[in-house]
Amino acid sequence: MQRLAEHAVTICEAHTAAASTERLCIATREVRPVGELMRFVVGPDGSVVPDLKNRLPGRGVWITARRHLVEEAVRRRMFGRGFKVDVRVSAELADELDGLLERSALNALSIAHKAGLVILGFAKVETAVATAPLVALIRARDAGAASGRRLATALRRRADYGAEGKIVQAFPSAQLDLALGRLNVVHAALLAGRASETFLVRWRFLEYFRADDPGNRDRGSRQRNGTILEPGS
Repeated sequence: MQRLAEHAVTICEAHTAAASTERLCIATREVRPVGELMRFVVGPDGSVVPDLKNRLPGRGVWITARRHLVEEAVRRRMFGRGFKVDVRVSAELADELDGLLERSALNALSIAHKAGLVILGFAKVETAVATAPLVALIRARDAGAASGRRLATALRRRADYGAEGKIVQAFPSAQLDLALGRLNVVHAALLAGRASETFLVRWRFLEYFRADDPGNRDRGSRQRNGTILEPGS
């Protein structure tokens, strides 16, 4: 697990310079852009190791970066066939990847907060929605549906909503508390800035990884055609 943590980085960030590169997904047998895939290698002990930075030596195999496809690859022993050798694969590989991507996003949110780009407190967030250069609203996943309706409505009324407005609700309040160093965080506003964009890139990839997984639909924000929806939408 320590080795996994050392390579925790989003695919989108790792492949910016090689966006046109394509590889074969061993789960779907489709050729896809590297930015939509995860690379895996065999470690010295014969275990399958995620190489999310695409820097580890040795032959790699690639899987489309969807949680349910990683689970399928583990279940159907696709890694051994892909590497053409006997390998050891953690039964919890998909969970480990989910946790790494989640922590990566929360770490980026913490850095954005330290950079002064996160506004906390309902009244301050409401003011920011109306007046500040906002790039996203953050709402605790376990918050009541009604609690954020007023803020979401105000966000949609902004002239720049189509280009900038996003509602992030992938994390429960307890995780937001730890990331932001404050108790009972339910709502936050994210201001424009480089650290904010880093967080949004990592959040988007986490949502991409979790999407289309029938057994995991309650873990992140729901999506429809790339738009994050409110509870009850």
